[in-house]
Amino acid sequence: MTPTGPGGVFARIDRGVLGPPGGTRPSLTVHVGSCAVLLSPEESRRALYGPRRDAVLGAAVWRQAVAEARGEPRNTDGAGRLLVVWLALPGLYRHLHRILRLWRQVDRADLEAEAVLAVLAALDAADPDGPDPGGRLVKDAVNRMWAYAKRVTREIPVVDIGAFAEARDATVPSEERPLPPGGWEVHITPPPRREGLYATLRFAEPHPRQGGRRTATRLPDLVFRARRHEEADLIGTLVLRPAGARR
Repeated sequence: MTPTGPGGVFARIDRGVLGPPGGTRPSLTVHVGSCAVLLSPEESRRALYGPRRDAVLGAAVWRQAVAEARGEPRNTDGAGRLLVVWLALPGLYRHLHRILRLWRQVDRADLEAEAVLAVLAALDAADPDGPDPGGRLVKDAVNRMWAYAKRVTREIPVVDIGAFAEARDATVPSEERPLPPGGWEVHITPPPRREGLYATLRFAEPHPRQGGRRTATRLPDLVFRARRHEEADLIGTLVLRPAGARR
């Protein structure tokens, strides 16, 4: 599980909206009846999620925030859209932590990114004057987080069959194989056939030693195993040379 940190998407949105101490912050002017109220970001959140939240004021906050974000030109810094996402975050945390407790293989950073994308996508289709526009944004983001988490947990890692077969079938070229010191090499070259080319077969046989001195080799046995019967088809020519000698 990805721990909470300053590099998370939600944390970056917090910094983007609240800014440094003493910096300029976005504000909302909401209308409740005949009164116009100027709210800071924190005051807007308290109107939505605070212990003394006012349903009428909260509806006005969502209506104004969504309207300003929807009417924001695309070539601006997107402060209005960022504020809407920031206002939706408290409605996502409970589901975020629940998902992370249920499935530890789900990455928190990816889950946060999915939620933000869902809020922005829902914002593009939101109606500021419709019923509960903020609730719809939060609901779409929650549904997308759960759908993403369930999709990730269903993914089963599989073996890379191609890489496994390549590693299994890999062979060391004959010229790279270590040669037995003082031994012999047997090269069998098949005759040309219509079906195509046939590779040379190579066998290496070391000279046996006894008491530090070289004894008789088993080379006759090796040649005997490679011989052909007089009536059998020719399978190739056989060449004997000391191991490592020039061909």
